[in-house]
Amino acid sequence: MRARTLHIIGAGLAGLTTAAGVARKGEDVVIHEASAHAGGRCRSYFEPALDMMIDNGNHLVLSGNRATMHLLDLVGSRGELAGPDEASFSFVDLDSGEHWTLKPNIGPVPWWVLVKARRVPGSSPFDYLVGARLAGRKHGTTVGDVISEDHPLYHRMWEPLLVSALNTDPQEACTQMAWAVMRETLARGGQACRPLIAHHGLSRAFIEPVIDFVEGRGVELKFNHRLKAMSFTGERVSELDFGDEKISLDERDAVVLAVPPWVAQDLVPDITTPTAFRSIINGHFKTAPAQDQPPILGVVNGAVQWVFAFEQHVSITISAAEPFLDRPRQELAELLWADVKAATGLRGDLPAWQIIKEKRATFACTPGEVAKRPPQTTRWKNLVLAGDYVDTSLPATIEGAVRSGFAAARLVRGKTINF
Repeated sequence: MRARTLHIIGAGLAGLTTAAGVARKGEDVVIHEASAHAGGRCRSYFEPALDMMIDNGNHLVLSGNRATMHLLDLVGSRGELAGPDEASFSFVDLDSGEHWTLKPNIGPVPWWVLVKARRVPGSSPFDYLVGARLAGRKHGTTVGDVISEDHPLYHRMWEPLLVSALNTDPQEACTQMAWAVMRETLARGGQACRPLIAHHGLSRAFIEPVIDFVEGRGVELKFNHRLKAMSFTGERVSELDFGDEKISLDERDAVVLAVPPWVAQDLVPDITTPTAFRSIINGHFKTAPAQDQPPILGVVNGAVQWVFAFEQHVSITISAAEPFLDRPRQELAELLWADVKAATGLRGDLPAWQIIKEKRATFACTPGEVAKRPPQTTRWKNLVLAGDYVDTSLPATIEGAVRSGFAAARLVRGKTINF
């Protein structure tokens, strides 16, 4: 009798995490990846225009992302993330020229709002109470129903923090998802809010260590192996069709489908998934950062929202980037570089650059789209879903993807989800 096999479809972060979650138990696992590389939207690659390795997107991890921290500890790469010893978020307002740093205190009692130097200039301690109003809201309400654009902290705190976490204009974003972010970060105090960056690249921090971990435990990775269709018999997936290869599944085999939602819709009958998406634009400029530039800088009243400082280049991110998608690339690069100079004090003409537009970076985090997120279990007993679009109770983030992967690993083992 052959051993039970778990087939994981997709070698993005959710699929790799699933493999890590079961491989340590001795599971017979095969990962099938449609492309020639692992990592999906969380990876590094060599960019000829810059003659260096860069990440395909800028991803910020918070110290309170417990599933992500668990994965990094499991594969031994937590040291690849670097950040301040305490929670600290630097900002600049391009209109006023003001600089400030938000510094939440370590514990959950937010005494930091009482200290002028730790909060947004011109704000009062009472302005921060509005965040608690996100809790317990009925489905269908948006952040805009709770926090007005006229609120003193909206443009200088709530908007930049929430648009980066939700990748959706907060005025139309789901309050439940906004509160989920708040509940696991600011509401837990500064110990959960330290910003961490993969300074040597996402692949070195996440993808390569996980691949080494799972391959060392016998997991097989098949690249350029796109799943074309699945056959269903009774309550089970019975066959996987890869075009030039068909794999029959027996009663003990299982499948974890860790693919984007539009791919899942094509493969699984009658599945409901989000169908509206939001974009992210990342820009990379080959120049050393300014000497006093913080590793992460929030930008208010600019096209750029965040500036990331790396050793040999500076990167920017724009979330919910639809207004900029149709801009010509050269024009967009010049616009973003002007913001970078204004925010950081860098000088000079536009250096070598690359712009990456991810049109379907995440599902739109609106109440209607959140309601379409499927559970990880399906009506087929041996089919489990994974990915940042499934119902993890978090928005589409690294933490959501990793959490879904660990949950999928436990589900195929018949165990309770504990993340």
